[in-house]
Amino acid sequence: MEGKGLHYSTVRSAFHRTLQLANIASGRARRPRIHDLRHSFATRVLEQCGTKRDKVARHFVALSTYLGHADIAHTYWYLEATPELMTDIAAAAEALVTEAAP
Repeated sequence: MEGKGLHYSTVRSAFHRTLQLANIASGRARRPRIHDLRHSFATRVLEQCGTKRDKVARHFVALSTYLGHADIAHTYWYLEATPELMTDIAAAAEALVTEAAP
């Protein structure tokens, strides 16, 4: 696929150079990875949804598609990585169960 976009090694090199120039995590044993940007993006998108189920569902499906996940189950991990959102979703689920109970 030459001539079709950037090569991964070029992107990785530029990313590491940017980290170095910005003095980000220079003393850490585990330095940031490009994939960490993807994770941060995904969790921030979900955190901005609030607790409305329809909004979370729409964003979740769109995010799964955007991330290129063939199965939406692969996107569930990002929900687990957002404790605030998981707490809100759990509370909303409890409210639904309580309302549905006779």
